[in-house]
Amino acid sequence: MSEAKAREEICRVGESLFQRGYVHATAGNISVRLDHGFLITPTDACLGFLDPADLALLDHDGHQLSGNRASKTIALHRKIYEASDHAPGSWPAHCVIHTHSTHCVGLSLRAKGPELLPPITPYFVMKVGHVPLIPYFRPGDVLAADAVADAILHYAKVDTPIRAVMLSRLGPNVWHQDLTQAMATLEELEETAKLVQNLAPHLPENLSDAQIEELRQNFGAAW
Repeated sequence: MSEAKAREEICRVGESLFQRGYVHATAGNISVRLDHGFLITPTDACLGFLDPADLALLDHDGHQLSGNRASKTIALHRKIYEASDHAPGSWPAHCVIHTHSTHCVGLSLRAKGPELLPPITPYFVMKVGHVPLIPYFRPGDVLAADAVADAILHYAKVDTPIRAVMLSRLGPNVWHQDLTQAMATLEELEETAKLVQNLAPHLPENLSDAQIEELRQNFGAAW
């Protein structure tokens, strides 16, 4: 994807998420990996009102080249890109979306881990998969980035690659091959969290091992 197209896509996805309530105020950030570095939304920017020219352009080492000041979460995004490249069998990350989506955050306040959600619907299993729950760290803490990288490497080693993590009390990070697919993954994750919140405490049984295996065989679900 060209840099110009990536700038347009970041703004399009940010506006869509904002209009539909997946992000609010100045919470959340979006990045795309380019051949020559990274684009990321500026710090304290509202994702619903982004200007392509204001997006922060950084080199491969994270040094800013142009645009408004980059979001402090670039360190976390770079760790996701790096870990996804080096985790055997993992899905390479070409873009990352981080939000403070209400139901995901709400569920993280009472979830005991090690994962945010059980396998209760086929599309959650197919489109999202395992979502490790990362312990709370203050926003921007490099230890959070290390914990996310460790989770990516761990799940890859046990042949269950992940495309999302949940930062406890903060929000999900999802990554994919392009922003459209990353946004769809985020949507499925948040809607499943909403379903669990609405059903609690009377949750349904999880999909059985046989049902999950059927999803693997027919749809390539990585659970």
